[in-house]
Amino acid sequence: MSLDRSVDDLEDQPYETAFFASKYGLPQRLAKTMIEANGPGRRACDAAATTYLRYVALRRQRGS
Repeated sequence: MSLDRSVDDLEDQPYETAFFASKYGLPQRLAKTMIEANGPGRRACDAAATTYLRYVALRRQRGS
């Protein structure tokens, strides 16, 4: 069993800004910034978006 990932692994394919923004309900500018900060790979961008959205939800719960 090999631990190498296939080059065709969809999780590592780059995101287009518009698709990424619509997937997570983010403004285009924020989506572009996240992609630039984390690289275009889907795994890193998905993690960043999920973390950001959890943070926003927590802030709303606390009324800040």
